[in-house]
Amino acid sequence: MFAVVTPNTIHLSPGAVVRLLGSWQDYQALNEQLGDRSSPRIKYRDGEILLMAPLPEHGRKVSVIADVVKVLLDHLGREYEAFTPIPMELPQESGIEPDYCFYIENWEAIAGKDRINWGVDPSPDLVVEIDITSYTDVNDYLPYRVPEVWLFSKNQLMIYRLQGDRYTVETSSRYFPNINVSEIVTECLQIAYERNTSTAIRELRRKLASEN
Repeated sequence: MFAVVTPNTIHLSPGAVVRLLGSWQDYQALNEQLGDRSSPRIKYRDGEILLMAPLPEHGRKVSVIADVVKVLLDHLGREYEAFTPIPMELPQESGIEPDYCFYIENWEAIAGKDRINWGVDPSPDLVVEIDITSYTDVNDYLPYRVPEVWLFSKNQLMIYRLQGDRYTVETSSRYFPNINVSEIVTECLQIAYERNTSTAIRELRRKLASEN
């Protein structure tokens, strides 16, 4: 896959992942060079900078799963805030951009804010990540103490919940304890691919309404 990373140019072909040795200052310089571009994605950990150009299927899956979360939250009457993408940074330690994140229990703490002060403001309650190119590592969220991470990889949704100082795989979500979210996500993605996203979300709304 074609990749060019120079002091003046950053270009990655879709699906490419580049790992570079670099300092926090190098990461900040690359971030500034990228500006507001949505691609490539960038993260920093332990003296390493990673760049990734998402494939088209990445964005589609993110959109469908995020819509599923919103429908389920609306179904339960929960308040929330949602962001995508949003850079999360702890200076000298970590920098990452989740595909989608939700504030559910802590939505009031960041409501109306244009910027989030990491280390002061709360971290997202739920992060959604799509892993197609082995770029994602759930442990990237440990420094931020994100309570729950959904990782969709190899056509399967894995639910990771923070337990002490590590993430453990769970069969249910703390935010939707009585809902089989893995099954719902799989069904919605299948409908979205066979028809379209709007049909998948409408079908989910109908299903939830019929169960009341």
